[in-house]
Amino acid sequence: MEIDDLQKRLSALGFLGIHSYWAHIAANHEIWQRIATAEEQARQDKIIDARLATAKIGRFVPMAKFDWKWPKIIPRNTIEELLTLAFMADRGNAILIGPNGVGKTMIAQNLAHSAVIRGKTALFCNAGALLNDLSSATESHILERKLRRYSRFDLLVIDELGYLSYATRHGDLLFQLIERRHEERSTVVTTNKPFSEWNTLFPNSACVTALIDRLVQYGEIAVIDGDSYRLKQANERKEQKHKKRTEPAPENIPF
Repeated sequence: MEIDDLQKRLSALGFLGIHSYWAHIAANHEIWQRIATAEEQARQDKIIDARLATAKIGRFVPMAKFDWKWPKIIPRNTIEELLTLAFMADRGNAILIGPNGVGKTMIAQNLAHSAVIRGKTALFCNAGALLNDLSSATESHILERKLRRYSRFDLLVIDELGYLSYATRHGDLLFQLIERRHEERSTVVTTNKPFSEWNTLFPNSACVTALIDRLVQYGEIAVIDGDSYRLKQANERKEQKHKKRTEPAPENIPF
């Protein structure tokens, strides 16, 4: 059975001459098992590297280094469950809500990275860049092509929704995109605005309520609150520099 499995693996890997030399391969099957395993792993690593490049996650801090004690409010159980990616099996969504600097982007980056490592396709994009890209399509066929592109990823992360002002058309375009992904693929949104303020993000857009409905119907909502961790780090660096500058210079030591 092990030999039959090896033959199938080598055939799948494209070793076209295995039938001519099968007696030799079967006699040395342990070596060929290791060759097949190494080749499969190398190809899988290459696929993952390509998907990570496409995902555009950028540099990020792994969740193992996340300071769970820093936010004043954080639903840790919900976030840890999201990190299992179980919501993707149900084609659900995740919405991370909170002020600047509480870890929303970091969590979203980890979600995208985990998805790629587990064999999924993902794309991490800034909300403003995404909406500007869609709105730049002046012809219907160009817009259709862009909507298809953003719709095809197993996981789409839309980061920092609410930090910029958007036009009515931006709201309509975001609704079109979410509508296409609804019940088909998963979306993660990070935002500094509660749903009650989304009408102010897209003034005069009639589809804001429908947009929210589709996001939350199969969505997990994680509300995080606290002071900016980035500001905390900046203050710590400032204090360290000040301390270093005010330390007395060492006395000259004769040799």
